[in-house]
Amino acid sequence: MRMRKMKNLDSRMEKCAALRIADPAAHKGNWRALKEDAAALWVEVGCGKGKFTAETAQENPDVLLIAVERCREAMVVAMEKAQSMGLKNVFFIDMDVAAMEEIFSGGEIDRLFINFPDPWPRKKNAKRRLTHRGFLDKYCRVVRAGGEIHFKTDNAPLFAFSLEEFAACGLEVKHLTRNLHEHGIVGIMTGYEEKFHALGTPINRCEVVCKPFVLPPEEKKSSEEAAQ
Repeated sequence: MRMRKMKNLDSRMEKCAALRIADPAAHKGNWRALKEDAAALWVEVGCGKGKFTAETAQENPDVLLIAVERCREAMVVAMEKAQSMGLKNVFFIDMDVAAMEEIFSGGEIDRLFINFPDPWPRKKNAKRRLTHRGFLDKYCRVVRAGGEIHFKTDNAPLFAFSLEEFAACGLEVKHLTRNLHEHGIVGIMTGYEEKFHALGTPINRCEVVCKPFVLPPEEKKSSEEAAQ
C-alpha cells in the first residue's frame, strides 16, 4: 500500500503502543499468552487501514487476531481504528510477510487471511505474489494442518494464477466463487473491497486447506531471493 509520509507518524504510533508488538520474534510459539482464553489464533496478512481487521476482531471476541502490515502509515490508521473501538483481542506487527517463519512456530496459526494483495502483474515478478508456492510453503509451515487460508481479490488473473498454485501444491480449495457479493454482501468487507464492489467489480474468494508439503530446494531458494 502506497501512502504519503506522515510527519506525526511516530507520535501517533506511540499513542497506540499497547496494540503494537514491537518485538514479535519474542512471542514465537507463545502468541496465545496475549489472550489466554483465545479459541483460535488468526493472522491477517497486509491489513491496510484495518476496516476488515477491526470488524473481524469485534465480531469474533473469542479469537486472537494478529494483523501484519509493513506500511506503518497504513498500520497506524488500523491501530487507531481498533483502539477507538476498544478492542482487546487484536494486535499489530509491522513486518514483511517473508519473515513469517521467524515470528510464528510450526502449526501455531489456525487461520490466515490474505485480502487484496498486490497482484504483481508482470510475469517476472510472479514469485512476489503472496499466493506463489514459495509463500504457500511458508504459510503451510506456520498454519496448522487442516487450518485455512481465506483469500480474496478483485484481480481475475491473480485469482487464476493462485488457483494454479494451490493445485500445484496439492492444497484443497473450498467455497470458491468468482463473484462473492453477486446476491448481496457476504461477510466483512475491506475498505478497498467496498470501493470496488460499488463500481461493480466482481470479488473472487476461496478458502484453502493447509497441509505440509515439500517445496523443491531450487524453488524455495528462488522464492526467498525474490521476496528480498
